[in-house]
Amino acid sequence: MKILTGPSRNATLFVRDFHCATPLTRMRVQARSIAERVRARLCSGDEGNTIVEFALVLPILLTVVTSIFVVGIIFNNYEVLTQATGTGAQYLQLIRTSTTDPCKDTYNAITAAAPSLTPGNITLSFTLNSTGVSGNTCAGDQSDLVQGEPVKVTATYPCNFIIYGVNYAPSGCTLSASATEYEY
Repeated sequence: MKILTGPSRNATLFVRDFHCATPLTRMRVQARSIAERVRARLCSGDEGNTIVEFALVLPILLTVVTSIFVVGIIFNNYEVLTQATGTGAQYLQLIRTSTTDPCKDTYNAITAAAPSLTPGNITLSFTLNSTGVSGNTCAGDQSDLVQGEPVKVTATYPCNFIIYGVNYAPSGCTLSASATEYEY
């Protein structure tokens, strides 16, 4: 451990404490070797540390906040789809005897109940009296709506898990909701 001395009697610093000294004290210290002069020049101040730390943390912080928003949008779409599917199943149960195309009427009820979702991306499948039907139209299948039998409506909707151009679900992300109503 070397002792650096300056022009005044009280300006003695240890090399290990040099980086902690105030700029005024650092100016008083006279380095004796080239290495000590370089160290004194490199440790001249830490005024830009906050900006550098902020620049390093900002991209990570923005990615986390954006991810929270994207997951929130996906969750909101799921909740809207679930609510709309329940509404569509209830509507199908109510119109079972007065419709010629129950799937189309149910699709229209679901798209009306979910205005924030893109109607063209909603895919429906039905189970009418143990008969599976897929698609948004099923004219002629109203005979499968039998009183006392359950009707199941399943809706799917694609979701995007893309953050800053990176797709975190490359195989696809699909939201699915189903509701079962009984014919009375």
